[in-house]
Amino acid sequence: MKQTLPTPNNISAEVIGAFADESDIHALAEAATAAVLDGGGFGWIKPPTAAAVEQYYRGVPLVPERELIVGRMDNVIYGAAQLQKPSRNNEAQAFAVQLMHHFVAPYARGYGLARLILQKAEERARTLGFHVLNLDVRATQAGAISLYEAEGFVQWGTHPAYARVKGQVIAGRFYYKTLK
Repeated sequence: MKQTLPTPNNISAEVIGAFADESDIHALAEAATAAVLDGGGFGWIKPPTAAAVEQYYRGVPLVPERELIVGRMDNVIYGAAQLQKPSRNNEAQAFAVQLMHHFVAPYARGYGLARLILQKAEERARTLGFHVLNLDVRATQAGAISLYEAEGFVQWGTHPAYARVKGQVIAGRFYYKTLK
């Protein structure tokens, strides 16, 4: 894994309710774009314009069913994840939350930031009273799969036609973790 950033002095993860300044939104949009270009998921195959990515992330904290967790190295955002809470009318699944759009910019990988973001998301899910954390991932995302399995997620299924990238159909894996 090629690293292009110097070893950070500190890494952290936090829940963002609002962006403190424009530098945070710019850094998050840049990191997300880099992750998409590197083959990361969250639905985009080709990244939209920087303005569109920034607009998307400005809106995430405004959605009541979403929680945005960001990861920082030396106070700069290089990764994120989202918790998607069940809709209010979904009483039968109100105990479970979905982890979505988990990524770290490729040039910031190898320092433990993805794991820290994941752990902060789990902590937040517990704080919110959820008992199960669900996620799905493209089968091609070997690094993410390795992380999720190392962190105790259990694969419960596979979808053979989960995504289409550059004309190729890719399988997806589905995981859950019981939160204690």
